[in-house]
Amino acid sequence: MSEPSETASAAVGGTDPSSTEEPTLKKAITPKLLLLFIVGDILGTGVYSLTGKVAGEVGGAGWIPIIIAFAIAMISALSYVEMVTKYPQAAGAALYVHKAFGIHFLTFMVTFAVLSSGITSASTSAIFLSENVLKAFALEESLGDSAGAVATGIALVFLVLVALINLRGVAESVKANVVLTFIELTGLALVIVVGFYALGRGQADLSQVVLFETQGDKSFMMAVIGATALAFFSMVGFEDSVNMAEETVDPVKNFPRALIGGLSITGVIYVLISILAVAVVPIGQLTESTTPLLEVVKVGAPDIPIDTIFAFISIFAVANTVLINMMMASRLLYGMSKQGVLPGFLKGVLRGRRTPWAGIIFSTVLAFALVLSVRYVLAEETIAALGGTTALLLLAVFGMVNVSVLVLRKDKVGVRHFRTPTALPVIGAITSFALVTPLAQPAQNYVIAGGLLAIGLLLYIVTWFYNSAVKARRTRFHRPDDIGKP
Repeated sequence: MSEPSETASAAVGGTDPSSTEEPTLKKAITPKLLLLFIVGDILGTGVYSLTGKVAGEVGGAGWIPIIIAFAIAMISALSYVEMVTKYPQAAGAALYVHKAFGIHFLTFMVTFAVLSSGITSASTSAIFLSENVLKAFALEESLGDSAGAVATGIALVFLVLVALINLRGVAESVKANVVLTFIELTGLALVIVVGFYALGRGQADLSQVVLFETQGDKSFMMAVIGATALAFFSMVGFEDSVNMAEETVDPVKNFPRALIGGLSITGVIYVLISILAVAVVPIGQLTESTTPLLEVVKVGAPDIPIDTIFAFISIFAVANTVLINMMMASRLLYGMSKQGVLPGFLKGVLRGRRTPWAGIIFSTVLAFALVLSVRYVLAEETIAALGGTTALLLLAVFGMVNVSVLVLRKDKVGVRHFRTPTALPVIGAITSFALVTPLAQPAQNYVIAGGLLAIGLLLYIVTWFYNSAVKARRTRFHRPDDIGKP
């Protein structure tokens, strides 16, 4: 399974002028840009929306599942580092699983799980954004019982807006990425400053951070496991950076530093916020709020009118999450259709803009269905359900990546690459799969994830039947290295 050293060297170092192969992507991403991309990709909806839900599972000790989720994410991140420096292509988890097992159907399901996680993450962010819009314009009280329906409408309108931006092209969103990342950091920095401000004024109670409370009759261990699975949603995003491997300057040297550094920075920020949030805001109030960090700002600095400003910051902070995830989902649909494992209509591209219109529309329809069905079936638990489903799907993918690292140790490549200690992918696989079990996941997460994967399976079966009956060929990935490319 080992690739020729010439090919691997070209992938790392650029295009050989004498080669007749297609040129590699331009290596324009510096270490600082890569670090900023990773930090910006991890920051976002998770910590803004789920801080209260995590506290609701374990009380003031919400920092415990945050730390555990960070440790699990770091272990899996190190496995990703080994894979991306060993195989510096853009396909990510799908490529690693395909190289390890060579089973096209398994590769398909992993790819569709990644795609589905992007759609659930975008749906979570759209709903959270809509709730912040109501907060920013103080509309909740005036709307009364219709506030939920209005918020749902705003979320759907925003998804349409994102689809229109995607149809126009990616240039605008790429240019805005740095700005939106700094907005995300500004919002979280504001929460931390307000938290310390409240502590300095004696308006915060640090004794709350060691207070452990569970819902119902859950034991400490079961509550922490459930909260960790939910908190994991705040840590995802770093896996998107592997798609930038071919455009990164010296990925073998720079990826480990950027990925470990970026994940560490966000981990410290999240732990600080989880501690300050429960110290400033009563746990019951924090748990019931759909915008928990806004509660921290309002309670921690009641004499400073910054709550409206923070609501607007939250809107911009999560907008980037929706855009990036829907871009990824639409391009995965396009790529899988072009590979011949999804129906051909999904590879439709606008002639002028060269954007995958079919993938954009299909992924937007799926996001619409998620927002509507989950909103009206699960009511107040919408964000937690969609966030938990995102974590469920990615934990399963991370488990497969960790296993792939171990399987591919026998595959020797002709380039230097990072090598994570063997014990870590073993621990990563065990913990990731453990957090996918019913012990850690509520039934609603399985229903949502199962529904999305069932749609993928149906599309695969339709494609398989068409390929077999009409074209007399196998349904398979023709170029696995290109799965993650736009």
